[in-house]
Amino acid sequence: MLPAGPQSRRTFLRNSLMGLAGLGLTDVLRLRAAAPAADQDTSVILLWLPGGPPHMETYDMKPDAPDEYRGAFRPVRTVVPGIDVCELLPRHTQVADRFSLIRSIAHNFADHGGGHKKFLTGRDPREPTGFVNDHPMVGSLAAKVWENRDVGIPNYVAGTDDGRQGVDVFSFGAAYLGAAHTPFFVPGDPADPKFQVRNLTMLAALADHLDDRERMRHAFDGFRREADRSGVADAMNEHERRAFRLLTSPKAREAFDLGREPMSLREKYGMHRYGQRALLARRLVEAGVSWVTMVLENPSPPGQGFPKDATYNWDSHAVNCHIFEDAKFRFPFYDRAVAALVEDLYDRGLDKKVLLVVTGEFGRTPRLSYAQGRPGRDHWPQAMSVLVSGGGLRTGTVIGSTDARGERPKDRPLTPNDLWSTVFNHLGIDTTQSFPDHTGRPMPILSDGEPIRELL
Repeated sequence: MLPAGPQSRRTFLRNSLMGLAGLGLTDVLRLRAAAPAADQDTSVILLWLPGGPPHMETYDMKPDAPDEYRGAFRPVRTVVPGIDVCELLPRHTQVADRFSLIRSIAHNFADHGGGHKKFLTGRDPREPTGFVNDHPMVGSLAAKVWENRDVGIPNYVAGTDDGRQGVDVFSFGAAYLGAAHTPFFVPGDPADPKFQVRNLTMLAALADHLDDRERMRHAFDGFRREADRSGVADAMNEHERRAFRLLTSPKAREAFDLGREPMSLREKYGMHRYGQRALLARRLVEAGVSWVTMVLENPSPPGQGFPKDATYNWDSHAVNCHIFEDAKFRFPFYDRAVAALVEDLYDRGLDKKVLLVVTGEFGRTPRLSYAQGRPGRDHWPQAMSVLVSGGGLRTGTVIGSTDARGERPKDRPLTPNDLWSTVFNHLGIDTTQSFPDHTGRPMPILSDGEPIRELL
C-alpha cells in the first residue's frame, strides 16, 4: 500500500531503515542462532568458474595425446620444475612456487546444475539437474559456524555479474540452514567507473546525491547522525541496529572501495571484471571477511563485447564457441587476475590466513567435438583440475594425475569433499559438526572426505 501523503523526516528515516531489512541483512542477523564460532583468523577466497574450465587447456595438458584430444596449445615450464601450464598462462609460470595443482578430483554429475550441487555441497543431489540445493553450499556452512563473528562487515560475500546474484543461479543456496546464511551479494562490474555496491550505497534517501566518493561519504555520515538525533536507532531492536551498523560502517565502506588501491596495483590485476573482483576479494578478506566467492564468467572490460567465436562463461561446447579462440580471448584476463591475486596474498603476508581455491564444477571432455565447423569440449566430471594457494599449505606441487588422454584419475583419485575437508581444516572447522535438516535429522558438515595430506 502506498503512503497516504508526505512523510515526516522521522518516518522517512524509519522507512529507509526498513528498506535495509528488505536487503536481507536484518533478517540474516535476526535468524542467526547462538552457536559457538571457530576462533581463528582465517578466511577463504573461492574463484568460481561456472561452465567448467577445460583441464586440457589449462593445468593438465597432454601434448603426446592423439590430435583429437590434445588441443591447439602447448605446455610451458614454470619456475617449479615439473609443473607445466598452458602457454596462454605466462603469469602463472612466475608464481607456480606459490600455488599447487590438484589434477585428480572427479565426480559423476555431468549436468551444470547437478555438477554445481555436487561440487559445492559435497553431497549427491536428489535431482541431477537444476540449481536449487538440497544441502547447504560450503560457504553457507562456514557462515553458519562463524555466525556470531562480528567484524563490522558482512562475513560472507559473493561477487557476480549483474543479474546473476540469485542464490539459485550457481547453487549458492543455504538449504536447511536458512536464508540467514546466504552471501551478501555484490553484483556488477567493479572495473566500471560507475560501479557501486548497491546494498551499501543505494539507500533511497541518498540515491540522488551519490555523485562521487566524497559526497557519498558525507551522505552516509549525515544519515547516521540524523538516525541518532531522531531516535530511530534507539527504536530498532538489536538485530536491526547491527544491520544498520554493517551497512553504514566506515569499515564496510572502505573495504568495498577499490578506489583506495593504487592504480598501478589495479592495473596489475587487470581493469576488467576478473581482475577487479579478485582484488576486491583480497580487500575483503584483509578487512576480516571469512568467506568470499567471486564468480568469473564474462571477462570483458567495461564497454567491450565478445569476439565472434567466444562465449559468456566457461561452457566451451562447440555450439557455444570455438574453444581455442575463446581461450585466446579469456585466458589472458584469467591469467592476470589469478597470478596477481596469488602474488598479492603472499606479498602482504596473507598466505597463512587466506586459502585461495580456483575451480569450476567439472572439467571438459578430453576428446574434442565439433559443431558448425569449430572445435569444442563438452561436460566431463570424471576429470578436472583445481588450483589452491595460501592457507599455510604446501605449494609448488602437483597432487594426483590423469591417464594419458586426460580422461580419468590415474594416481591419487580424490573427491570434492577431500578439497572441502582441506578448506574446513584451514578454517579450524570440525566437519563432523552437525546441523538439523528440515526434518530435524542432524546433518554433519561433510558426509565424507579427508584433508589432502600432500598439501598439509
